[in-house]
Amino acid sequence: MASIRVGLGQLLVEGGEPERNLQRAAQLVEEAARKQCDIVLLPEVLDLGWTHPSARTEAQPVPGPHSDRFCRLARDSGVYVCAGLTERADGRVYNAAVLIDRKGDIILKYRKINCLVVEQPFYAIGQSLSVVETPFGIVGVNICADNYHDALHIGHVLARMGAQIILSPSSWTVDYSMTEAEDPYQEKWTRPFSILARLYDLVIMGTTSVGYLVGGPYEGKKMVGCSLAVDKHGIIARGPYLEFAGELIVAEAEVPVRAERGTQIGEMLRARGYPLDTLPDPVGEVRRRA
Repeated sequence: MASIRVGLGQLLVEGGEPERNLQRAAQLVEEAARKQCDIVLLPEVLDLGWTHPSARTEAQPVPGPHSDRFCRLARDSGVYVCAGLTERADGRVYNAAVLIDRKGDIILKYRKINCLVVEQPFYAIGQSLSVVETPFGIVGVNICADNYHDALHIGHVLARMGAQIILSPSSWTVDYSMTEAEDPYQEKWTRPFSILARLYDLVIMGTTSVGYLVGGPYEGKKMVGCSLAVDKHGIIARGPYLEFAGELIVAEAEVPVRAERGTQIGEMLRARGYPLDTLPDPVGEVRRRA
């Protein structure tokens, strides 16, 4: 097994303030390099903030000015960088993420598929999934709600494509009245992360923003951290749960070797009790009703 050291860059993100957000992100990348991390994972649309109205007018292309800054940071620090950015392309805006290698090259770009209803006025739906080989193993990238329990198909597909590590820039949001004494994330995030990790013997990590949302449909709600790294044994690392808890959390993991390919994966899932043979038959149901 290979080992990997990931910096979960739990970042204060201010809506519509790209310069301040990018400066703070750069500091976390530099800190991750000092702490000898292999990869630093940063939050979702960290440049403009999740669902901030400036996405419509201020989104940049990728490659473009915002992604170029991370490419330089990755090259100068010698750390892989995975970051969520607001992308303008072909007349549309996307909730996107990039994975950048140590040479400063974008080796993977992903656009969020499972966009919440409230974010659809700001971002178009992504249309593809991919993985990439790295010195640490095969890496797949998705974003935040792509890991909702009812959207776990996205993680299943990445696993089918061979992902040993799934990185997920996120922006986990709760009502303003919720305190650190209340933790809603066991079922919402820990459970789906754990399902994928245990079924496929992979590592999945999500880093989220902190701070208050300004502008947009969720104005006044807060992002409270609680970034997660999970493997088949359980939680490897977890960020503090607080809207002001911007910091770097270091997660160390063993990257398991996944031998199964293609139809072998179905056989493995059946052996582990996953109910592949009990999927609904909508065509048969329609025939019975007729």
